[in-house]
Amino acid sequence: MPWINKDMCTGCGICIEECPVDAIEQQADGLAEIDEAKCIRCGRCHEVCPQDAVRHDGERIPQQVAANLQWVAHLLDHFEDPKQRDAFLERIVRLFSSHKKVAEQTIEVIKTAGDNPAETIETAIESLTGLQKPQGN
Repeated sequence: MPWINKDMCTGCGICIEECPVDAIEQQADGLAEIDEAKCIRCGRCHEVCPQDAVRHDGERIPQQVAANLQWVAHLLDHFEDPKQRDAFLERIVRLFSSHKKVAEQTIEVIKTAGDNPAETIETAIESLTGLQKPQGN
């Protein structure tokens, strides 16, 4: 998810004007902010920002890992018994492993989507869910 580095944003509004889905708004402080729920990750804001204030989500990986670890540390407070803590940590590892597996399989479908990505993705969805998209008239 792209984000705005508030220390670099000058509030010029170029990204706001260029966003095709109006996912960027000017805040009370004059700086831009991206609405994660609306953003379609098209990259236009990255391309047009003269200050390079629109940043890539990969830069936030360390903060996301730290947030995950803080969450786990908080949950650990509920387990006094070492065996319970160990069992909890095993479950948390399985949780994050499943998230990793979901991401890897999603990436694989996207990477192999070929010349007709919408059809490839729809076929993968049907295969995974057993649901078929209704045929239109």
